[in-house]
Amino acid sequence: MEVSRLAISASTRAKLISAGYTSLSSLSTLSPFNLATDIKIPEKEADEILKLASHNGKLDNTKGTQAVSGGQTAWDMLKEDEGLRCITTSCSALDNILGGGINCKEVTEIGGVPGIGKTQLGIQLAINVQIPHEHGGLAAKAIYIDTEGSFMVERALQIAEACLSDYNDLPRRGCNANQLKRQPKDLLENIYYFRVCSYTEQIALINYLGKFIKEHKEVKIVIVDSITFHFRQDFENMALRTRLLSELALKLMKLANEFKLAVVLLNQVTTKYTEGAVHLTLALGDSWSHACTNRIILHWNGNERYAYIDKSPTLQSASAPYSVTGKGIRDSVSDHKRVKLM
Repeated sequence: MEVSRLAISASTRAKLISAGYTSLSSLSTLSPFNLATDIKIPEKEADEILKLASHNGKLDNTKGTQAVSGGQTAWDMLKEDEGLRCITTSCSALDNILGGGINCKEVTEIGGVPGIGKTQLGIQLAINVQIPHEHGGLAAKAIYIDTEGSFMVERALQIAEACLSDYNDLPRRGCNANQLKRQPKDLLENIYYFRVCSYTEQIALINYLGKFIKEHKEVKIVIVDSITFHFRQDFENMALRTRLLSELALKLMKLANEFKLAVVLLNQVTTKYTEGAVHLTLALGDSWSHACTNRIILHWNGNERYAYIDKSPTLQSASAPYSVTGKGIRDSVSDHKRVKLM
């Protein structure tokens, strides 16, 4: 159980989350004095919070024990994964190195310099997850979490119009009348947009996502643009930042696995000093690099954009060119078939 569900005031809940106490387990070893000192409340109030957390924790443990009924075989897991469809990026070269597109049940981090197309790719995926089954899509919905204010609804409309135009040109066998009448606004209505303005709002929202997705079972992708923004500002306590990010990563992994959906985290870049040299690297440090299943780095090579698979347990390291066009993410204009295996 998360602290966001405890029967305490909203202000006290915000203080707990801001101090890094987002789960009951994070409170389990604290004394009233230490909690009172950390979040600046009376010790008596801290004692009541800890008693409430302990009581709810015992209830959760009882429910968890009753819910355990047996394990899943590795064969069942394999067959289940084989039945999952990928979400196309609309760039065949990029889809090729990704094994078909962005995978469900995985957390994929996509990072790069400003202007390289991270948000464009995020919006493209929010549209493409809605592609009908008969065209190889998931016919699903998307959650878009905007931490920077970079989501452009006008751009989403352009990409939606292009997507519908592309698939209206394909054979229509198997399509029903409702699918043929789909309009761009229908695609926009299938994107649940959340704007968050602080790291505490970001934590609270991700804690809430499980409940939201249970009520909106059609959701098959969660995009966070960007995971980094609020954690790079006003954070002097790096140990707290690391703990908060670790808990966020675990929650997002759980969401991906439990609901069989894709989680895509857009990330920024920062400078890193190594042996006297300066080079660009994705933000949040080395510990964060282990938080995701796949890591894709977008970069410039001359005047061309490239996507490079930096880390993956199943995919070979490779790079592929892509373009950002008026229609969205597409194959590289100069050579849409080129793929470099590293």
